[in-house]
Amino acid sequence: MSDDIIEKTKTTGALYFSGIEGEKPFELWRSFDKDLGRDLSLFITGKLYAREKIPHATRQLVTVAVLTVLSRPEELKLHIQAALNVGCTPEEIAEVIFQTFTYGGIPTVNTALKLLRDVLKEKAQWPIAG
Repeated sequence: MSDDIIEKTKTTGALYFSGIEGEKPFELWRSFDKDLGRDLSLFITGKLYAREKIPHATRQLVTVAVLTVLSRPEELKLHIQAALNVGCTPEEIAEVIFQTFTYGGIPTVNTALKLLRDVLKEKAQWPIAG
């Protein structure tokens, strides 16, 4: 991999995941296969997430929507935190979660909203002012 991809991976990873507690996917992958974990991280974070076709905030809101509909709570919590890190507001994240109702159903929306509330509590941003 080029030095450019390594730098993009570090920069984008710090933007999305700084200050997030708990095991990150990269750490899990690396614990099983160091080389594959590195390759996955360089591709996902350094090539895919670092693309400048859409803003980071938009990318994270799309990710929150997809993970809500797929009902992937662990990954969703990570990306709610990343969405906040890249400048999404709690209100924007909640709206995106509500938008998924038609496609994912109320149970998935409820689970996602509970995760959002948990993250906001952890960050001392709950309740939402407004």
